[in-house]
Amino acid sequence: MPRRLLPALVLALAAATPLGAQWAPERSGTTAEFRGVSAAGARVVWAAGKGGVYARTVDGGASWRVDSVPGAASLFFVDAHAVGADTAYLLGTSFVDSISDGRIYRTTDGGRHWTLQFRDTTKGMFLDGLAFWDARHGVAFGDPVGGSFVVLTTADGGATWRRVPPERLPPPLPGEASFAASGTAIATFGDSLVWFGTGGGEHARVYRSTDRGRTWSVSPTPLPGGKTAGLFGVAFRDARHGVAVGGDYTAPAAAGANVLRTSDGGVTWSVAGTSAPAGVRYGVVYVPGAVRPALVATGPSGSGYSMDDGATWTAIGTDPYNTVVFASPAAGWAAGTDGRIAKWAGRPLGARTSGAGARTSGAGASRAAAGTAAEHR
Repeated sequence: MPRRLLPALVLALAAATPLGAQWAPERSGTTAEFRGVSAAGARVVWAAGKGGVYARTVDGGASWRVDSVPGAASLFFVDAHAVGADTAYLLGTSFVDSISDGRIYRTTDGGRHWTLQFRDTTKGMFLDGLAFWDARHGVAFGDPVGGSFVVLTTADGGATWRRVPPERLPPPLPGEASFAASGTAIATFGDSLVWFGTGGGEHARVYRSTDRGRTWSVSPTPLPGGKTAGLFGVAFRDARHGVAVGGDYTAPAAAGANVLRTSDGGVTWSVAGTSAPAGVRYGVVYVPGAVRPALVATGPSGSGYSMDDGATWTAIGTDPYNTVVFASPAAGWAAGTDGRIAKWAGRPLGARTSGAGARTSGAGASRAAAGTAAEHR
C-alpha cells in the first residue's frame, strides 16, 4: 500500500454558513503547502511545509518570514513544535516512495541555524508527527518499520532521540500506518499521556501510552480503515475526554460519521457525530483557555467548530485547510495548500456566548466538489 496519500486541494462550490467566513487570510510569502502549525502564544507561530520550507510570525500574523532549512529541500515538513520566537522543532520526511528519510531539526536562534537532531534512512522510515510534554520531554512517531510502529522519545530537548523497543508496542494490523496530513495525528496531555491515530488497516485504531511512551496499548474504533481511510487527527481536553477525526481522503466531501470520542482516556471509542462541512477531517484541536470546551477541525471541504465534544458542528467556511492551532479562544491559525495561512477572525471560541443562536449540524452539511487532486506517498 502507498504509505501516505494526502489530498492537495479540493475546489468546491461554496455555500454561506450561519456565521459567514471566520478565517482572515494572511500573506505567508510562499506557495509551499503546509501540514503542520504550532503556536507559542498569541504572537509566535511556526508553520511546517513542503520542500524544506517553514514560516514564522512573531507579531501575531501581521507579517510572516519564510525560509528553508539548508539541505532539507527533499523533505516535506509535516509537523512543527513551537517553543518560542527563537526555538522550534520541525519534523520532516520524504514523500518519494523509493526514498526513506525521516528527520527532526531544532533551531534556537529563530531559524538562522538548524541542528539535525535525528535522521534515519532505514527502508520504510516515514515520520508522521511529534509532540512535547515540556521543554525536555517529547515524542515522535512514524509508520511501521520492522513489524512495529516507530516511536521515538527524548528526555533532553531532542539532543538524543531513542526508539522505543518494538516489543513494547502492540503489532500493527496488515496495512496499518498513519497519515501525515496535519501534525495532529499525535497528542500529549499532562506530563505523561500520549495518543496517536492510525488508518490503512481493517479499521482505524488509537495507540496510547500513560508513561511517556515507554509502553503502549491500542484500542479499536468504529471508524472504517482501508488504504485511504482512517484517523487523521486526535485531541484531548483532559486526561479522559478526547476526540479523533478522519474519514476517507478519496471522498473529501462525503457525508459520514467521522468524529469519534472517548471519556475513559482512549480505552474505548464511540461515534460522536459528523463534521460540518461534511468530509474527511485532517486537523483537530481543543481551544486552550476556553470556558466551554471548544473543538475546531479542518479538512479539504472546509472547517468547523463544536461545543459538545464533536456531537454537533457549526461550519466556519469552505476554504480547504490541512491543519489548525489555537493559542487562546481569540488567537488561532489554519494552514494548508498553496501557502495558505489564515487567522481566526470570529468571536472568541469557548466564551459563554460562542455559538449562541448559531445553527449546528450533527449530520453535517455537505457541498458539491468541483474537483480533487491527490498527492501519493
